[in-house]
Amino acid sequence: MELHWKRNLYVLWLGLFFNHMAYTLSVPFFPIFLQNDLGIQNGLEAWSGVSISISFLISGLCAPFWGSLADKYGKKPMLIRSGIGLAMAHFANYFVHDPYMFILVRIFQGFMAGFSPASIALVGTNTPEKHVGYALGVISTSAAAGGILGPLAGGVLSHWMGLRECFVASGLITLVSAFIVLAGVKEVHVQQTGERPSVLKDLKQASVNPRLIRIYGLILLVSTSVMILEPLLTIYVVQIGGSINNASLSSGIVFSAVGIATVIMGPRWGKIGGRIGYDKTLFIGLLGGGIGNLLQLVVHHLVGFGILRFSYGLFFAAVYPALNALIIKYADADFRGRAVSLSQSASQFGIVAGPLLGGILGGWIGIQFVFLLTGLTLLGAAWTLKVAGLKQADRTLSG
Repeated sequence: MELHWKRNLYVLWLGLFFNHMAYTLSVPFFPIFLQNDLGIQNGLEAWSGVSISISFLISGLCAPFWGSLADKYGKKPMLIRSGIGLAMAHFANYFVHDPYMFILVRIFQGFMAGFSPASIALVGTNTPEKHVGYALGVISTSAAAGGILGPLAGGVLSHWMGLRECFVASGLITLVSAFIVLAGVKEVHVQQTGERPSVLKDLKQASVNPRLIRIYGLILLVSTSVMILEPLLTIYVVQIGGSINNASLSSGIVFSAVGIATVIMGPRWGKIGGRIGYDKTLFIGLLGGGIGNLLQLVVHHLVGFGILRFSYGLFFAAVYPALNALIIKYADADFRGRAVSLSQSASQFGIVAGPLLGGILGGWIGIQFVFLLTGLTLLGAAWTLKVAGLKQADRTLSG
């Protein structure tokens, strides 16, 4: 472990970067693919939401099964399994000419998912204890970096060659990520013995900690608010003036704007939170995210919308580091690992619910009203957090 942990970290960073880049190379453009290639004219928002959500739903349901196999056979085989399976799913999309077949391929893609959790688990279990915090911090930046380059590259490639070719590119890049892991990772696997911790027991233990439950609720809300716009942004870009021919390129730039802002400000918000308190940075992030969503109601120019999305990202970048830090702060020392796992489950529920809810609401009340609803919800969360903080301060003074 001492010999290989740095090499594993760098190799897995590169593999996860390519894997997430491959995913974001094509997924932002699902609405265009559904409309132009698969003939969906009515209910486009709902179809887009379902196509995104279904994969995450299947992935979440299959996660315990793949986790058990990883405990038995090692994380590296699960990484290679996921990389090859996801590549097959991307390639299959190239041959899809029916929306129902597209949904079936997305279900298969969800079944094959698990590259990111397995990467993080391998880093966590194959890094010396004193370096685990540093290693997990480094690996967390790979997905963000891939999420910036993916939509930009996908926008250029789809504009130049076509959307179907994006799926081929995604498949090839995902295969590269699998081969990088196969050739470069040296895993020290110790098969786990004994009974796996019960999720129900973990939930019961967390339920007696109201501050922890409040954070889980915020994580669910935040994940939903981020993903609720996933199936709608490309459609909205066309509505505010982006041409159909250039929609993939324009929406790729818009998608990347928030990622760039997150990479710029995420580490800085972490340092600021250490100085002024993570509850305060969380409040600032929720407030900025709520105001940013409301301002998107009144901006109807493509360049202005992109700038506003970037500005929103600068503030919203405070939210996830603060939430993760507060989980560590509020959880007992012997429960922190399981507390973080529960937070990932809460986030996964939001990732599933967000696109589905966005697709339904976007087609029902209109995309602009989804911005309104999301903005008001985040402002409400900020207000609730502030009130809870004031009540806690009053109790402290009274005591």
